[in-house]
Amino acid sequence: MFSHGRLKQRRLEIKLSQTAIANQLNVHRSAYHNWENGRNTPNQKNLTALAAILDVPVTYFESEYNIVNNYLQLSPDNQVKAEYYVEELLLSQQTSNIIPLFSVQVLSDIQLSAGLGEGFFDEFETETVYSDEEQYGYDIAAWIEGDSMEPVYKSGEVALIRSNGFDYDGAVYALSWKDSVYIKKLYRDEDGFRMVSLNKDYPEKFIPYEDEPRIVGLVVGHFMPVEGVYS
Repeated sequence: MFSHGRLKQRRLEIKLSQTAIANQLNVHRSAYHNWENGRNTPNQKNLTALAAILDVPVTYFESEYNIVNNYLQLSPDNQVKAEYYVEELLLSQQTSNIIPLFSVQVLSDIQLSAGLGEGFFDEFETETVYSDEEQYGYDIAAWIEGDSMEPVYKSGEVALIRSNGFDYDGAVYALSWKDSVYIKKLYRDEDGFRMVSLNKDYPEKFIPYEDEPRIVGLVVGHFMPVEGVYS
């Protein structure tokens, strides 16, 4: 690849002006200026002429010139060492760019039946998604659908649920009610639960105990799966 910087560097070293070189090449000064600032690249004819004027080999203008030139000056033994070192650097660079991913088994459909419990994982299919952080302390992972819990819990994220009963008012729970599972803030009243969304556009709902709502568990985390990586 043509190195515009090396062209300018060599011209300054031998104390020639852009105009002087342009005149020798029989090109406009603006054309030569564009070669140095990177807007254009000289053709092979002008490249050969530039090398002669600046008293350098044509390969001097290649951005890899220093690497190749230094390598060729090494002894055979040192060339082998240089090749090994470059390979080690390349491998280190490639592995440092790898982001570790952690698999999470997610229930394929958040709209689940009310009969949740010990047979939960046996009754529903799961799919594998990946997180860029390892997730701990949960028993169930399920998709979040809709915007009722935004801005904290976003549609398309995965909710991580710890299977336990009601713990304290105002926490976010997964609650099974009327053949669906909801992720909401819950408050326990004398006759039932108040189900509250974080999105103020959604009114709270009251669920009487006689409807037999069931706490699936406490939502202990959530994450957006790494895009494009599913199995």
